Amino acid sequence: MKIECFFAEGCGSVEQLRRHVEQAVREEGIEAEVCFHQVSPEWAERLGVGGSPSVWVNGRDIEGDVPAGGIA
Repeated sequence: MKIECFFAEGCGSVEQLRRHVEQAVREEGIEAEVCFHQVSPEWAERLGVGGSPSVWVNGRDIEGDVPAGGIA
């Protein structure tokens, strides 16, 4: 499993997200590659990242269809 977390510069939630993702992976015994990516608003729009932070599992946003460009 691949878990990717995308966030904007200055995102105040990224450290809490990091702790929660690591805790969930550990407690559930999931084998996962976990990556955190700081992205600019332009890259967020290109990638289809809808907000900050956003979590994708195996290439899909866990929030479902989120309008792109929500990172500021």
